[in-house]
Amino acid sequence: MKPFAELSADSLEYLFPHFVKLEFNRGSELIQSGKPCQSLYLIEQGYCRAYNIQDGLEVNLNFYFEFETVTNLNSYIFNTPSNFTVVACEPMLVYRIDKKNLLAAIQQSPEIDIAGKKNLQLIAAKQERQLQLYRILTAKGRYEFLENTDPALLQRVPISQLASYLGVKRETLSRIRNKRRSSKTL
Repeated sequence: MKPFAELSADSLEYLFPHFVKLEFNRGSELIQSGKPCQSLYLIEQGYCRAYNIQDGLEVNLNFYFEFETVTNLNSYIFNTPSNFTVVACEPMLVYRIDKKNLLAAIQQSPEIDIAGKKNLQLIAAKQERQLQLYRILTAKGRYEFLENTDPALLQRVPISQLASYLGVKRETLSRIRNKRRSSKTL
């Protein structure tokens, strides 16, 4: 519940009863494409991936790990169907809060409103960072960026899913990784 860790005891008292603790098995969907997403999922344990289907293939859009919040921001804000699916990649423990319950808690405490907005800003910033990865950097550059900023992602995500996320074929990613390893040993 890191996004709300700085709240006062009174605000926490209003907020915590609205969270539902959920466990997801590997392969379980948190968010379904085509259905509105009106919840925030705070990850305590495990990780998941957001993907959509393009030309019959799953294309990974993002990964979410411990202490991050998962939602489809556009669906959450505008109450539109999600354009991607979020699925657990390993067993997960999450806390879900539905939008209507968060709004009710906000009515009780302006401090919750501030924390909620900060959390949504973090989600938006992560999405923008990923968009910039694709607009500015080459496949090699994207991999190097992740090496420097998110090495845990490179260690936990299988190579085929990572290749999809970086927008390259698995073989291309293997070549990039091998060249990076060989250049570090020289």
